[in-house]
Amino acid sequence: MALLVPSFLQTLMFVVVIVAMIKGSWTQKPTYLGQSDLIVDLPGQPQVEFRHYAGYVRINEDKSMFYWFYKAVKAPSKKPLLLWLNGGPGCSSIAKGALQELGPFLVTNDGSNLVFNPYTWSNVANLLFLESPVGVGFSYSNKSSDLENQNDEITAKDTYIFLINWFIKFPEFKSHEFYIAGESYAGHYVPQLAILIHEKNKISTKDSHINLKGLLIGNPLLDLVVNYISMAKFAWTRGLISYDLYQIYIDQCDLHPMNNSISNWNQGCRDAIDAMYEIFGLINHFNIFLPTCSKSDSQSLYTTLFTILYLLKSQKKETRLLDPTMYYDPCAISMPDVYLNRLDVQKALHANVSNLPYSYSACRSVAMYCFIFIITSVLPILRNLLDVGYRVWIYNGDADGAVPMQSTRESIMSMNLTEKIGDMWGGWRKWYYEGQIAGWMVEYVEGLSFITIRGAGHMVPTDAPGRALTIFSQFIKGGTLPNSTNTKI
Repeated sequence: MALLVPSFLQTLMFVVVIVAMIKGSWTQKPTYLGQSDLIVDLPGQPQVEFRHYAGYVRINEDKSMFYWFYKAVKAPSKKPLLLWLNGGPGCSSIAKGALQELGPFLVTNDGSNLVFNPYTWSNVANLLFLESPVGVGFSYSNKSSDLENQNDEITAKDTYIFLINWFIKFPEFKSHEFYIAGESYAGHYVPQLAILIHEKNKISTKDSHINLKGLLIGNPLLDLVVNYISMAKFAWTRGLISYDLYQIYIDQCDLHPMNNSISNWNQGCRDAIDAMYEIFGLINHFNIFLPTCSKSDSQSLYTTLFTILYLLKSQKKETRLLDPTMYYDPCAISMPDVYLNRLDVQKALHANVSNLPYSYSACRSVAMYCFIFIITSVLPILRNLLDVGYRVWIYNGDADGAVPMQSTRESIMSMNLTEKIGDMWGGWRKWYYEGQIAGWMVEYVEGLSFITIRGAGHMVPTDAPGRALTIFSQFIKGGTLPNSTNTKI
């Protein structure tokens, strides 16, 4: 029998097929849309084993929103997904939340490099940061009218569309437990997005269902009128203003919950406001125990909430989105801006594809925000979310003068929830971290927990990173905070 020897042509074709298969395995197209947003060479980044992604998600033919997504440090397929939103309104969740609070990378004080954050919340979850609303950070719209009348309703709708389209990019996370968290004016964003998701889920298909489980909100603006009352109480009890000024403020401004007449304040009220905020401007009111920056080129320490008061003097119905500048190191406020304005960083992040006609700034939004939404209480929405079974944890640093702990506490008390049984003093109890009292908390039968963080200010993950991570970890576990030094968590 003749020996079958492959011809030269057959051999050549075999080699070509094998080479093509090997080459294809190296250069194959992304297996899902999000793979094209993979960050591979971020300037200044320390070496890590987890993957992270950044880019745009289209909202409609004019709007696109920018995100940065970090897979969990370990076992991302088994971890929940968290959407984090900063407030303002109008501040970037990337420049603030990701790069100065709870993300895996923090910007160095000269803005040139990144360092790993050992207290990152990506230790226990996959983290998604979104620049919202449109006009904040790298998020943009080609229609100027989209930027002229922003409000909570539009922000919630755009964020919902973002999530639906983001899950198309990252379908493997669609079944994960989903949580929403944020701070400050995210006290509006988070519950309003949550209730929208809840309503949409009622009529959604399997493809558009979002597996929402709960909400976590820090130092939240829940009710603006209650907050102004509490700011005056905070200033007086901390010895920042005199009792006479406190009484003038309370009496002249006619501040009462359910009384949204703040645009009609008289001159006596406005004078008291001027006097109080002149004093607040002398200190770091985001944490009254921390120093202010003495550099002449540092940013103003006035917050959006403070600026609203001055805009009201001219009876404006809108307020430009301004910078709350809430940072642990007051002289490092602009360092994320320095980093994110670098062209090599923007290229690595797939950012600024529209060539925005202005420099990146954490809070200098080009949008206008409707004031009527800012003065609207979100407490009824929170109550609705509790009634349908969502867990809600709210925490507050007790050194914050912008959204004082008293404001959050009184707002929650006005909801008339039922405290879980505690000791002879009720449900209010201490909680521990590393052998020390970390703060106090109260749990309610309806599913809400309120937690204070001792010595922390407006940005708890910055001021108390270990305690903040503990709060988040226990929240997503469905647990509680340790009530003794011996409690294992």
